[in-house]
Amino acid sequence: MSEEIIAEALHPYPAGLVIATKGGYARPGPNQWVEDGRPEHLRAACEASLRRLRVDQVDLYQLHRIDPRVPAEDQLGALRHLRAHGKIKHIGLSEVSVRQIQHARTIVPIVSVQNRYSITDRGSEDVLEYCEQEKLGFIPWFPLAAGRVSGSESPIGRIAARWKATPSQVALAWLLARSPVILPIPGTSRLEHLEENVAAAELKIDANKMLELDRMARAG
Repeated sequence: MSEEIIAEALHPYPAGLVIATKGGYARPGPNQWVEDGRPEHLRAACEASLRRLRVDQVDLYQLHRIDPRVPAEDQLGALRHLRAHGKIKHIGLSEVSVRQIQHARTIVPIVSVQNRYSITDRGSEDVLEYCEQEKLGFIPWFPLAAGRVSGSESPIGRIAARWKATPSQVALAWLLARSPVILPIPGTSRLEHLEENVAAAELKIDANKMLELDRMARAG
């Protein structure tokens, strides 16, 4: 599992490193994932993550989804319990609406939200704006839209060629320029991908470039 790989590669962890993981899904079979927000499952999942990561406390523990079959108060109450007992330092949510975030914050402090969002997928715009207002971290997953922005003949691809960058770098740079609360998590399967993604931070996008990208994204 990824947690074991992280521990194998990085443990003992350097000072200042923030480790984040998730709980709230069960895997009944190969390639099968179902929401499981039962408090007993969340407690067991957190304990298993602590063992795999070789830590006593997870810096950021995120609820994969709010399970509609379990009262939100029970799910978030379980995370509140884990936080009170030092197993979790901070709590985050994933794939939630503004209303769900607001409700969750009446139960336990929330520091981050992880929703699908990219230059070509703005469905969580209202959630991002709420996170900006409330100073919550926003972690966009699927930030490159599974390659939809990477074609050299796509509108973003043509802009990237003009800027002497890759389409993926442009898409990541757009996210970084979009909001100070955004922290993208692009998939990285090879060292070249890692180097390309890190270099995106050096690509500066001003207001005019943002407007151009927005027009091209809508056209694409």
